[in-house]
Amino acid sequence: MSVQPALYIPHGGGPCFFMDWTWGPADSWDKLADWLKNLRHTLPVPQAIVVVSAHWENSAEVLITGHAQPPLLYDYYGFPEHTYQLSYPAPGAPDLAGKIQTHLAAQAIPARIDAERGYDHGVFIPLKLIYPEAQIPVVQISLLASLDPARHLEIGKALAPLREEGVLLLGSGMSFHNLRVFGQNVMEQSQAFDAWLTQTLQASAEERNLALADWAKAPSGRFCHPREEHLLPLMVVAGAAESAKGEKVFTDAIMGSQISAFQFN
Repeated sequence: MSVQPALYIPHGGGPCFFMDWTWGPADSWDKLADWLKNLRHTLPVPQAIVVVSAHWENSAEVLITGHAQPPLLYDYYGFPEHTYQLSYPAPGAPDLAGKIQTHLAAQAIPARIDAERGYDHGVFIPLKLIYPEAQIPVVQISLLASLDPARHLEIGKALAPLREEGVLLLGSGMSFHNLRVFGQNVMEQSQAFDAWLTQTLQASAEERNLALADWAKAPSGRFCHPREEHLLPLMVVAGAAESAKGEKVFTDAIMGSQISAFQFN
């Protein structure tokens, strides 16, 4: 069984890949969509997928989807009606959810299985492009509302053994996420942060994790992430990478900002 990589991907803006985009150039998301569509051809076939999305937070403990056939949460607003009819019938994996809870508990990270919650758009929107057949079991885990980067690195470290069991760990967020300036030309600030991320992820695990835990001091860090929920899935992925170094595997100028994806093998 192949060891799976750990990936941090941009999931776009709402259901942007499945509609005519009108908030900027019509082809704004085309390069990212094409990359996501071809991503599976570069990866070992996973036994299951664990997704950490920017769009689920919980205060006291990590939550884990335990539904056998999770519904979809259309947690975006103001988009065309047909985008609220999108489907992604991937099965859940209650047994894997229990294993995740055990791994987290072993590292003194409180966790609870949520048997009702479905997949939010940070899960089903990119997966509709990456694995459109929706046949691979998917489990989603939450962020912690504390938004503590060091704690999310620890969560990733606890999940690292899953990669050797054929589980693909996917962090779903955006490497630039400042909605106040979305669509404006902020290339200078976003490229400065992107360059810092790229250099940081190529460092040794110890150096990388220290820098990520202090990410707000990075060039334009707080400008690019006024609130860091879209960056924290990267912390989980980096924690799960252990000694593997990160590599930038996608980048594009989208809506006036530089946005990238990173992979740890």
